[in-house]
Amino acid sequence: MSESGSSGRVQPAHAGDPSRIGPYRIVGRLGAGGMGTVHAGVASDGTRVAVKVIHPAQVQDPHFRARFRREVEMSSRVTGPYLVPLLAADADAANPWLATEYVAGPTLNQQVFAQGRVTGPSLYAFAAATAQALAAVHAVGVVHRDVKPQNVILTPSGPRVLDFGIAHADDDTRATRPGATTGTPGWISPEQYRTGAAGPEGDVFAWGALVAYAATGRSPFGTGGPDAIAFRVTSGEPDLDGVPMPLREIVRRALAKEPGERPSAADAAEECFELLAAQLIQAMRADTLFTRAEDMITAVWDMPPVDDPTWPRPARRGRRPWAGVLVVAAAVIGGLAGGVVALMPGKPEGGRHGTSNSSSVPSSGAVASSPAPSPPASSPAAVPRPSGASTGASTKVSTSEEREQATDNGPASVENWAEARSARGGGEHDVALAVLRDQAVLVRGLGDAIDLTPRAVRFHAPRGEVYLSYGLTADEPGTMYAETEVAGLMCRTLRDVVLRLHPDLPYRSFVMVKETAGHDPLVTWDDDFLADARCTSADDGNLSPAGAGPGWEPDERGLGQAMVPSTDRAEIDVADRATRKIIERTNAMRTTLGTERVLGNVELKIGFDPGHSTMYVWSDYGTWNQRQAAAWADMAAGEACRALARRRDSAGDAWPYSRYAVAERDGSGYLMIRWGTVGTPADCPA
Repeated sequence: MSESGSSGRVQPAHAGDPSRIGPYRIVGRLGAGGMGTVHAGVASDGTRVAVKVIHPAQVQDPHFRARFRREVEMSSRVTGPYLVPLLAADADAANPWLATEYVAGPTLNQQVFAQGRVTGPSLYAFAAATAQALAAVHAVGVVHRDVKPQNVILTPSGPRVLDFGIAHADDDTRATRPGATTGTPGWISPEQYRTGAAGPEGDVFAWGALVAYAATGRSPFGTGGPDAIAFRVTSGEPDLDGVPMPLREIVRRALAKEPGERPSAADAAEECFELLAAQLIQAMRADTLFTRAEDMITAVWDMPPVDDPTWPRPARRGRRPWAGVLVVAAAVIGGLAGGVVALMPGKPEGGRHGTSNSSSVPSSGAVASSPAPSPPASSPAAVPRPSGASTGASTKVSTSEEREQATDNGPASVENWAEARSARGGGEHDVALAVLRDQAVLVRGLGDAIDLTPRAVRFHAPRGEVYLSYGLTADEPGTMYAETEVAGLMCRTLRDVVLRLHPDLPYRSFVMVKETAGHDPLVTWDDDFLADARCTSADDGNLSPAGAGPGWEPDERGLGQAMVPSTDRAEIDVADRATRKIIERTNAMRTTLGTERVLGNVELKIGFDPGHSTMYVWSDYGTWNQRQAAAWADMAAGEACRALARRRDSAGDAWPYSRYAVAERDGSGYLMIRWGTVGTPADCPA
């Protein structure tokens, strides 16, 4: 078919075109080619679709219909955010057809011709997304066989790969060589030219050429007649001048002459996501932080919405696969460092709980983030153990079947670290990105005493271990505290992401490995982030039988309720006593907090959210740095917790408030810094 494919503008229907194909009303054409015609269709609910009808000449091939049926069945199992999904098909119709989602946007070919090459982080996003799309195709045994710029649409949410897995026929745009292969010149692998073989390795070869084309605006094997291009593909070296150096090595390996020397699509995607993560972490983008691989694509991709007014009716907008993308405002980087989790209105999407949490609360919605852990002296229960420290017996508890069956593999070693690998699969990528994201912000706050690399996070599934490797950029005596901070945050990040987002992952322990130039690597930390109490946040330890539960987190609506003046005498009494205590201790901490004046009720306030049984403490001072805000929040959380515990002890069940949250105002709203559920006064933070 033509490159307009499933994304082009609607053209008028031709005489003899059907008015309906399967369940779809046909409203025009999108394109045509040697394999058939692509019609613009509309489903009964208004969804726009592209319906490809196979040319009658193709159906005359006795093997075509069986091959079409088999590949439609296999392709129907392929899913992924960077593919155009197959919606329906009929291999038994007089003229077989298939329908895919209609996606609006230019093809890569059109975009390069009109706007030029793809640059910056968008290029890394393009490479990662298209490789991930091919990995999803290959995972179910399908081979694309026609990877080229005309089959990649640049939608507002990212690139989408078209036409995966369906057998292609010859037409005048495809090269033919007797006994060899069919395909588009410049996008055919050497083995296809030699033997006609078309496997996943051929797709990877074409992917390498595709990324080079996106980066440079030209084919790596030049232009000219089919025979000239074929000679360069089989015998020449690709022209990669202009491909950024970090990507060039991956592209070079993808364009290897021998199929066995090329990476798999999954490995290429993994490497490209790591490169994209490295760019974003090093740049420390001031407006966005990420927890999922897909979030990085969404954050850096810049394509305006495209619509075609010639469609007779608008598409019904479904939920985007990236709904709930985890972003955090610039104030979070300037405020409290740490992890990012979504708080969608009315439905928390998971995240950290207890005294290590923070969140911004802008008017458009809440986002949560966790700060750097408090110093060991003030929060010893949150500090994991150094490698080699005795922990005593612990019961290994996990919701994952793999973790339930785990056995003690002995202490972690550098040899185990060497055996570990980079992230594979969505869950491991989420873990790696969360760790890198949290640690990057923490390391920045620590004055860069510790150096992390994009490949710092590795996984050893048989041992159930996640490894973090790092180097020191200062003298050893000055970095002990920094290493403890890194370990504490690593512990809580893993506990949060694994338990709350990916409980089926087999991991239960984390290991830190120090790399020093001129010395052998050294295991410096080894801890069980699931079972060890010192890896448990305060909220995990303070949950009462009627506690907040794993899904509760403070949000802007609760804080808004707390800002409504109370008329309840008991609430006023508790708030008054707690406020006076917090003001007193805040002013006693002026040296630590760096406050320039005495603070009072104008800056420090308390209120109640009856709907969620929560007492909020918030500061409108708004000038503390991350360490100062964390120190103040630790103190305020302890006072709030004790105030609620004492009132509950005296009033019993008549006192409805069992939760507390501490927030600080910043330029874009409020950051939720600490929160938890009340146990006994002795359980409260110091």
